[in-house]
Amino acid sequence: MNRRFIPAYLLTLVNVLGFSILMPILPFLVEDYGADEWVYGLMLTLYSAFQFIGAPYLGAKSDELGRKPVLLISQLGTLISWFIFMLALFLPDIPLWGIALPLIVIGLSRSLDGLTGGNTSVANAYVSDVTTRTEKSYIFGYLGGISGIGMIVGPGIGGLAASTSWGYKGTIAVAIVISVITLITIVAYLKESHPESERKKRKKEPIWKSLFILSKIREVDPKPIIKLLFLTKLFFALMMAFYISTIALFVIDLFNFDQKELGIFMVIVGIFLAFNQAFLSRIVIRKLGEFPTLILGLLLCTIGLVCLTITENFWLYISFYYIMNLGLSLTFPTFNALISAHADPQKQGAVMGISESINSFARAIFPILGAYLYGVMNYKVYYIIAFLPLIALLIAFFGYQKFKTETT
Repeated sequence: MNRRFIPAYLLTLVNVLGFSILMPILPFLVEDYGADEWVYGLMLTLYSAFQFIGAPYLGAKSDELGRKPVLLISQLGTLISWFIFMLALFLPDIPLWGIALPLIVIGLSRSLDGLTGGNTSVANAYVSDVTTRTEKSYIFGYLGGISGIGMIVGPGIGGLAASTSWGYKGTIAVAIVISVITLITIVAYLKESHPESERKKRKKEPIWKSLFILSKIREVDPKPIIKLLFLTKLFFALMMAFYISTIALFVIDLFNFDQKELGIFMVIVGIFLAFNQAFLSRIVIRKLGEFPTLILGLLLCTIGLVCLTITENFWLYISFYYIMNLGLSLTFPTFNALISAHADPQKQGAVMGISESINSFARAIFPILGAYLYGVMNYKVYYIIAFLPLIALLIAFFGYQKFKTETT
């Protein structure tokens, strides 16, 4: 194993753990406080809405100040947000503006975590700094596999911790420990990858200007191929926003899962993700190339979303779910590898920040809508969601054909 990649591997793992342990408990937490399904969507939305503001700002700041200090600030914000979350669980269950006070404080903690949690873009910029062109596709695949491991371990820990006498407080205590480990990892192991000689001074701008993603794209002025990838990613991100906000609700209703059972289901999903991204995606990319792999991934996402609705048998459902999971596993690393490979080295942080803000934009607006539509339509909502990766596929395919024609 190349030592220069170890900090990225560790950072990716602890970041995903800090997020994934919350997945099995959040739907039940919202339900326990008597809130409707749209409030669950709101909890997902708040994190992403503030990440939408913070991610491009932090990404650009890392181009100016270096990766390490920005990652430290980001992780400190995450740690503070978990302490606020823990505080919320000790507050009295009294209504405020029609929502229980603890849920409002939890919403505040998720907002703070989102605002400072744009470290995915900075971590990806770090990987771009320390990899060659040929290394990017498989290293991002390995990072996806490590994310999958985090998705295996995190929900299992979260569900098991919540099933103890500590309840939800046990899950949040584990999250606090993981955040501390993340800070120690950055301080002790991560070396600055963006030297001062390559940094670019930027004019000072208020953080709210990050809201204007189109103006940020014009300012960075990426290559046409990156603009095509951004547009494709927008529709993929919309699909992910709807999917993330409904899948836990769907499997709870379909199989009557409790917290522990939902955690085990997430472990199975994580095993798929880890294997597919760490091993299978690398083989497919090597055989087909990055862009054809992206097209294949989007096609499998489209098919998988429809397949999720056609059975109530758990094991058959799992086999159909693998189709969807494989589509995600092929798509995630190819997006990152293609964007990283074509970005200006002096603008890696800014470009990765915009890429992450596209994800955050979708997750900032559409989880509430997704949760609401699921409450109205149940499984039929997936027929609508399936059109989104199909549109992304068509944009990528025909846009790439045009790009190849113009560059030959």
